[in-house]
Amino acid sequence: MNAPGTPSDAELLGRMMAGDEDAFTTLYRRRQSGVFRFALQMTGSRAVAEDVTQDVFMVLIREGGRFDPDRGSLASFLYGIARNNLLRRFEQERRYVGLDDNSDNGVPLNEALAGQSDPQADLMSKEITEKVRTAVLTLPSRYREVVVLCDLHEISYEEAATIIGCAVGTVRSRLHRARGMLIEKLKVMNPQRSSEPLKPARCFA
Repeated sequence: MNAPGTPSDAELLGRMMAGDEDAFTTLYRRRQSGVFRFALQMTGSRAVAEDVTQDVFMVLIREGGRFDPDRGSLASFLYGIARNNLLRRFEQERRYVGLDDNSDNGVPLNEALAGQSDPQADLMSKEITEKVRTAVLTLPSRYREVVVLCDLHEISYEEAATIIGCAVGTVRSRLHRARGMLIEKLKVMNPQRSSEPLKPARCFA
């Protein structure tokens, strides 16, 4: 939520469309990091994430008039542009990690370590967090995007459905399936800890 007196995204967009360069700069600084993280978490490539982020804001300059506040926030609109860009890339270039919808590798975060405070546990937690990033990348894209949107960016099911262009129930079912896939993979990759309670993480960027 914006602080009192701070222009909303929609207000900044209106000013930007009217030619206010400062409004664009403010909007870019406000929303660039979220778009970049979304693209990075979907591809695992900083270079691709940078390109996608640049493309998203170029599209916003050209087609900002398509934004409809009744359909969702501007942030969701930007995520939607980024998603469409990524889908095109996924079709054109299959060399990125985890783009095969039949992929079934990777591991999620084991939050059971969170209660341990010794240095070894901290190190293990960092190592597992890195495995989580890889795990999310290896999910089929339709499952990966709901995890990134709902779990990592904490976007509502309704907004995620708008971004993806599907029913809310579809988002819920895909997210349930994705979380289950991650948990099962962690059990396979870390059999010595398989008896501990597991659940997907929301804490890594």
